[in-house]
Amino acid sequence: MSLNSTPNADRIHIGIFGKRNAGKSSIINAITGQDLAVVSRISGTTTDPVSKAMELLPLGPVLVIDTPGLDDTGELGALRVRKSYQILNKTDIAVLVISGPDGISPEDHAILERIQAKNIPCAIVMNKADLMHSVPAATRKNEIWVSAATGYHIRELKDLLASLYHVPDEKLQIVGDLLSPSDLAVLVIPIDKAAPKGRLILPQQQTIRDILEADATAVVCKEYELRETLQALRKKPKIVITDSQVFAKVSADTPKDIWMTSFSILMARYKGELDTFVQGVRALDTLADRSRILISEGCTHHRQCDDIGTVKIPRWVRNYAGCDPQFSFSSGTEFPDDLHAYDLIIHCGGCMLNEREMKYRIACAKDAGVPITNYGILIAYMQGILQRSVEPFPSVSMYLEDL
Repeated sequence: MSLNSTPNADRIHIGIFGKRNAGKSSIINAITGQDLAVVSRISGTTTDPVSKAMELLPLGPVLVIDTPGLDDTGELGALRVRKSYQILNKTDIAVLVISGPDGISPEDHAILERIQAKNIPCAIVMNKADLMHSVPAATRKNEIWVSAATGYHIRELKDLLASLYHVPDEKLQIVGDLLSPSDLAVLVIPIDKAAPKGRLILPQQQTIRDILEADATAVVCKEYELRETLQALRKKPKIVITDSQVFAKVSADTPKDIWMTSFSILMARYKGELDTFVQGVRALDTLADRSRILISEGCTHHRQCDDIGTVKIPRWVRNYAGCDPQFSFSSGTEFPDDLHAYDLIIHCGGCMLNEREMKYRIACAKDAGVPITNYGILIAYMQGILQRSVEPFPSVSMYLEDL
């Protein structure tokens, strides 16, 4: 991935929902002006959610997600419908496509209620206006009649989508708000075996880009080069940012008058709730044999033999807690609907999830009364350096007074 491209997690997510043959794929092709989705008269052509990153004016970088039909049938059909509903958790703008001549169905009503319950901005698209003797007036908020076949009102639909997305008052930053122009930031990046050869993993790319956009300077080194790198610099860095897996060594090699944190902790602040994660990590001290822990990752990368999520963290937790808890794992879009059975949730940095989905998962944990934390905070806490690791963020210091 180029540093110039917008990661999918930072794009506006547009979810396209509706029954089979309502014209979802045709609507996608019409609003994008490209043949992105397969169109067929055969019901159920789209059997799994399909995502496409692109630029859609006037919105800008978007991720368009085509979903299976809400009226799919059979055992596999039920699983596909469940997948469609899961996409709501990451949807910034929902597009409910309805076959105009057929009218709104119970399936349409059901997902519309769920969309409204989640406070997701929604466009109700009455498709196939070309098959109507006359085009009816809209009867619902943000309802629009269109024809994917003829292009009728497609431009108006794009304008409607743009009006539904509200740009945040403050642009989220990973680390740029902590830096001033000409500041130095040192990034400690071990070569990650799970990353494709020749690439940095996404949080590292994003952090470098954020530093450059702040008119600061990024210096990159490996964990065993940090001490010499700091000695070679003529100017003291403002902050050292490290991969959490080498936290202890980096903390030992970084002078106390230089901020030190991790990519995972920065991501917790960027799209999660840092204070919630810091509070949640204390559940480690109440674990017992057979306590249930969910370790959840937002991506589905190829797992190595010593994978951090499925191997290292369970081993570290057992050693720290001195007991034998039970671990469950989830990845990608799979996240349990019911969390009540768990005593702790440990989440990855969430670089592959957008802000809406990350905060949805946090809200689910809160609703179930289950503490939630993330990889970086967990590792820093177990190694006794959490206080130092969150020093750049005074808003969470109140939760650490007794550490």
